[in-house]
Amino acid sequence: MPDVPLSESIVRVDDRVFLVSGSNTNWVIVKEGDAALLIDTGYPGDHDRVVASLGAVGVRPGGLAAILVTHAHNDHIGAAERLRTAHGVPVLMHEREVPHARREFLHQVSVGAVLANAWRPGVVPWAVHAVRSGGTAHVPVAEPQAFGTTGALDLPGAPVPVHTPGHTGGHCAYHLPSLGVVVSGDALVTAHPTSRKTGPQMLPGMFHADVPTALDALSALETLDADTVLPGHGPLHRGSVHDAVARARERAAW
Repeated sequence: MPDVPLSESIVRVDDRVFLVSGSNTNWVIVKEGDAALLIDTGYPGDHDRVVASLGAVGVRPGGLAAILVTHAHNDHIGAAERLRTAHGVPVLMHEREVPHARREFLHQVSVGAVLANAWRPGVVPWAVHAVRSGGTAHVPVAEPQAFGTTGALDLPGAPVPVHTPGHTGGHCAYHLPSLGVVVSGDALVTAHPTSRKTGPQMLPGMFHADVPTALDALSALETLDADTVLPGHGPLHRGSVHDAVARARERAAW
């Protein structure tokens, strides 16, 4: 995939938060003084883009306080292990996602499910792109760490984990209360190559490990005090999280 100019792939949410678009997936950079936090890391093929995006906003990979993971699908942890081993950056996540990140098991859309849905618009081009970007590569995180706490984490932006299981068992969104931001991962997105919809929505059902639980997990987001959603896929959304969740529920058609 050709390189995308950083001026087009990086959205400045405010002076401290940046949403970066990689190859069909997003990651978030949060700065606080001389420290910085990276939330998710794209596909394995996005490694160089991740490093370049950090540099574009004035962050050295070795200067990251941590990598915070929404969930351990390949398009979200693709560069995590390379950054951990090369720069000593800890990789943090919900305790239920730790064995998933180690690849003790894999809750990811199967080849069979993709083939069964190949007739749907966008599925085949998405699948080809995913394979080329490392979506089927073996990229475990050797030493993932659980948060081990409740409430705000002692990291730039003071993110508060919000457990939103269903997409995976340990999927977490992250609320940055002081900034009015929710990093929603794949619990709530705004676009996807396999969807004809735009705006707040859930991913198609084939991507969730447990569809009813994923739908129920939206309740954990709708009460958050935030007016900006930074999704794992699609552009940022300005507006109340409550309204975004309501719209996603209305559009869920499984």
